[in-house]
Amino acid sequence: MNRTDEGKHGVAPKRRSWRLVGGLRVRLVVTFVVVALISAVTSTALAYRDARTAVLQRTQNAAVNDLRQRVTAVAADFDVPPDQQSLSRFAAKVSDGIGGKIVVARYQDLTAVSDSYAETEGRITTELRAAVMTGDDAKFQRVQWRGEPYLVVGTPVTFADGDHRTSGLDVFAITDLRAERDDTAALLDSVRTGTVPVVLLAAVLALLAAGTVLRPVRKLGRATRELAAGDLGSRVAVTGHDELADLATTFNETADALQASDAELREQEAKARRFVADVSHELRTPLAAMTMVATVLEEDADQLPPDAARAARTVGAETARLSRLVEDLMEISRFDARTVRLNAAETDLADTVRASLALRGWTDRVRTHLDEGVRAVVDRRRIDVIVANLVGNALRHGAPPVTVTLGTAHAADGEWVTLEVSDRGPGLPPGARERVFDRFYKADAARTRGTADDSGQGSGLGTAIALENARLHGGTIDVADVADVADVADVADGPQHGAVFTLRLPLRRTGEGTE
Repeated sequence: MNRTDEGKHGVAPKRRSWRLVGGLRVRLVVTFVVVALISAVTSTALAYRDARTAVLQRTQNAAVNDLRQRVTAVAADFDVPPDQQSLSRFAAKVSDGIGGKIVVARYQDLTAVSDSYAETEGRITTELRAAVMTGDDAKFQRVQWRGEPYLVVGTPVTFADGDHRTSGLDVFAITDLRAERDDTAALLDSVRTGTVPVVLLAAVLALLAAGTVLRPVRKLGRATRELAAGDLGSRVAVTGHDELADLATTFNETADALQASDAELREQEAKARRFVADVSHELRTPLAAMTMVATVLEEDADQLPPDAARAARTVGAETARLSRLVEDLMEISRFDARTVRLNAAETDLADTVRASLALRGWTDRVRTHLDEGVRAVVDRRRIDVIVANLVGNALRHGAPPVTVTLGTAHAADGEWVTLEVSDRGPGLPPGARERVFDRFYKADAARTRGTADDSGQGSGLGTAIALENARLHGGTIDVADVADVADVADVADGPQHGAVFTLRLPLRRTGEGTE
């Protein structure tokens, strides 16, 4: 029976390791750069604000003082009320004394401008005029006119009689602030230009700091991975006296404790294996004698009283079971000690299965669907042990029909031999699949004896030994319910319940070798 079984037996997915883009190094560099950038921007903003305030304050003070002094000097020879001509001369004299700034003089309905071509209406606001008319001291206001900055200073002219009475004459001087704006903008550009090397320097320092911090972290991570991979001798060099040094010290102490515990556990495990092997070996001689006596008693049981005959048969059965348990313990101890070796040769597997069933008298109790001509390099004796355990398990704990199906399957990683043993019993209880191959595991009453050995009552080691023999060949054994296995040969002959044990072995032939 050749069939493709890629879904059941394919290549295991590779383990992938993803490197996080936002690692600690990146976060450190970004943090340093962000902090440096925030600091530079904050410093730039503060410097620009202070410089702009200082420049404007100086300009404002100078404009107010210049206008106040010049108005006082010119107003000493000015007669009130003025006419338009005298008001124009007054505005011109004030303008000449303060550097040629545009001066506007207002007296009631008369207005005079030092520069007759200058437009002043949009630069002198109503609010400033009102503040100057109602006040007794100079006022100023910064305005934007046609997108350009200006400073407008206004002051009322008072009589020189000491009473500070206003004369009704108001004087305004318009100062261009474009030069001051350009100066502060140039300062801002220079500070902004200096931000770039600051940020670059911060990035370099961040990389250096990250290297200093991450170097021991990388070493610790490498040692941790080595420790997780089984290298218990992996350690980290402790340098310095900081928190990373404390962490490295703690790691080394933990690794020392783990290595000591592992050594102790290995020693105890070795002692336990030796103990089981020694006990099993020592039990073989007295058990051989007990088996001989039990055999004699069983042969003469028919001549004994009923109670004695029943006791003789019970002693014989339990002695045989104890002998099989000792043999299983010896076998499992050899697997644990890794002293088991394959005696492999190219074998006809269909003949091997038929011979195993015939040897135990199961030929008439088991259905077979065996592909002829399936040959593989295997240890015939160990294949016989696997078949005996799986079929014996199905006969004792399942229900007829018990079916054995031999075939091959193709997968991505090669060609495989498959041997399925199915029954129509109650199947495995919930949770039993994961533990059915555990040593001495006993399932509940649904399968009363749990696991099984090659004949008679189960020792609880049969399926564990079968799995070890399969692994020795580079294969495995899986368990499932009949309802979950769509390609069991006789699934259509009755209700879909029962258990299916599937042996899978790599199909090797002479010259290909074994693993």
